[in-house]
Amino acid sequence: MTDQARALPGGLAGYATRAEALLPPATAAYFLRGAGREETCRANLRDLEQIRIWPRALAPLAEGHTQRTLLGRRLDVPMLIAPMAYLPVLDAEGEAGVAAAATAQGVGMCLSAQAGQPMETVREAGTACQWMQLYWQAGRAPTMALAERAARAGFAALVLTVDAPVNGIRDAEIASGFNLPAGIRAVNLDGLPRPQFAPLKDGESVLFDRVAHVLPDWEDVAWFCANAPLPVLLKGILHPGDAAQAVTAGAAGIIVSNHGGRVLDGAPSAISALPGVVAQVCGAVPVLMDGGIRRGADVFRALALGASAVLIGRPVCHGLAVAGALGVSHVLRLLRDELEVTMALAGCRTPEDISPACVQPATLSESCSSAG
Repeated sequence: MTDQARALPGGLAGYATRAEALLPPATAAYFLRGAGREETCRANLRDLEQIRIWPRALAPLAEGHTQRTLLGRRLDVPMLIAPMAYLPVLDAEGEAGVAAAATAQGVGMCLSAQAGQPMETVREAGTACQWMQLYWQAGRAPTMALAERAARAGFAALVLTVDAPVNGIRDAEIASGFNLPAGIRAVNLDGLPRPQFAPLKDGESVLFDRVAHVLPDWEDVAWFCANAPLPVLLKGILHPGDAAQAVTAGAAGIIVSNHGGRVLDGAPSAISALPGVVAQVCGAVPVLMDGGIRRGADVFRALALGASAVLIGRPVCHGLAVAGALGVSHVLRLLRDELEVTMALAGCRTPEDISPACVQPATLSESCSSAG
């Protein structure tokens, strides 16, 4: 065993504690904190913790597994790494190191459009990096150009983030004075046009009188889903009405997410919104969840309430900050091990056995208990 491996924290809580201690305050504020008073950040954690898991005795567990097929691709465990910007700030291996770790552990990965490394480089580092996240660019043409580049690079799906038309007010980040280090930028957006705005007149709002005019609407999303070279999932859906519109627009999947509590403070937690979205969709497309996952038991809780898979964000940041790609790999392994133990103690041999009946109260998702 190497000195580095010997020095790794023994559990997920240890990674979180050590990352907080190692990171400069401004960097920690950017990657680990949230918007406003962080009410939604806390709700993401609190609401997951309040879901009780029913232990079941003497269930047959032989030949069990954690595998799940999602959009035609088998995952060894129903987890994907969430899209996160500028990971080279945390460790020089950056997104490429995370992709290698995900591949080693059989976990999927969604690459952020604001990655600090070229998408082609990240794909070469790890075949688990199959999904490419993007924001709507300055019009349909540049958005499609980014999508087509992702297709050429070998990605299998696109994830269009729809819950952040503008940045949230992130108090901790503002107070810390966070700025990207020299040399780190969203390299995959180089060359794409940026909106150009006329000077404001007296009484005008930069948001409502300028920015709002270039933001996408459901007609744009439907056009993108119909014309993109890859299946499109929509990330950032909380309201059942938006879930219905996503299906109508042609989305291949929905990711229930409040952006990790980094956009609208006071929004519902992801886990509290999940059952309503699952019930609305009722199996038409896969529903995933992002937000608040810290332990394997949290993965189980989300699967029980109808998620096909979950996305992992901050624990990956913890692992990367503490020990680079090795730390990420270890964090993913710990999450899988904890999920397996939770499944065994709850009497679930495979992910298909995990249902609303496994948690208390079991009525949260009874209207569509088999979805996901």
